[in-house]
Amino acid sequence: MAKYVLKRILLMFFTLFVITTICFVLIRILPRELPQDKNQQALILARWEALGYNEPLLIQYGIYLRNIFTAWDFGTSWSISMLTPAWEVVMDRLLPTVLVNLYSLILSIPFGIGLGVLAAIKKNKWQDHVISTLVMLFVSIPSYVYAFLVQYFLYFKLGWFPLNVYSLADAGGSWFTWKMFYSMIPPVFALSFGTIAGLTRFTRAELTETLTSDYMLLARTKGLTRAQATTRHALKNAMVPILPMIISSFIGILGGSMIIEQIFSIPGVGQLYIRSITFRDYDVFMMDSIFYTFVGLLAGIVVDISYGFIDPRIRMGEK
Repeated sequence: MAKYVLKRILLMFFTLFVITTICFVLIRILPRELPQDKNQQALILARWEALGYNEPLLIQYGIYLRNIFTAWDFGTSWSISMLTPAWEVVMDRLLPTVLVNLYSLILSIPFGIGLGVLAAIKKNKWQDHVISTLVMLFVSIPSYVYAFLVQYFLYFKLGWFPLNVYSLADAGGSWFTWKMFYSMIPPVFALSFGTIAGLTRFTRAELTETLTSDYMLLARTKGLTRAQATTRHALKNAMVPILPMIISSFIGILGGSMIIEQIFSIPGVGQLYIRSITFRDYDVFMMDSIFYTFVGLLAGIVVDISYGFIDPRIRMGEK
């Protein structure tokens, strides 16, 4: 297990290095623009000179990596937040992304698992058919369609919620006020539909297979009721592949949702990614790309490792 974990971590950093290299080369060959202000031009040109922007591409990349490893310097924002370190620009927008996605998971997990258990227990009955049909419908629809539907019904038709997430000034200066939470409910709904459908389908498939296994028949012959056998044995074994999926979802909340954040004006890392492309803020784009890549790779490793801890019978990396 230790060898497997070490191997995966090394592969993760190698993959991160390859993706970072590709992004850096592609972004540095694009044309750069200077602002109209003469003072800002002088500052930016001095900064570019220090970063080796006038040197060959390989030397530029060496300077970029050296700054990361020695000074934790991922570059500077040139447009979104003038002359602010790219690391700070991304970290300042991480909290709203985490909050919206965390609220969505807290809502999605109990509903998704509950509907999946119900569909498995009522297999081939009308409840199962209704849930399975809805699951196929909700899985097939992109999240941005839910976003527009939520805005249409909850804002334009019913007027229950605001169109967009409130700013800090409108919400009382904090992300943890009731007013801010209230404004986050529409994007939370938009993010939850697909997650609930995915968890429901996965739970139903795993639990249906578990309910028909031999040890379930043995449990029933020992005198356990169907409900007792399901909760004590079937659900416990079905959660072995389900829990890693939930763990990866919790890690994935750091990445956020670019489209949902853009639609609901959430000032998170997803919206920042789009803005960095729109305004050609190259260092912020690089920082965001590295962040997204690292989160995705980390989620994959944690999921694989969690199988071995959830079920000790699983031994990864053994021949």
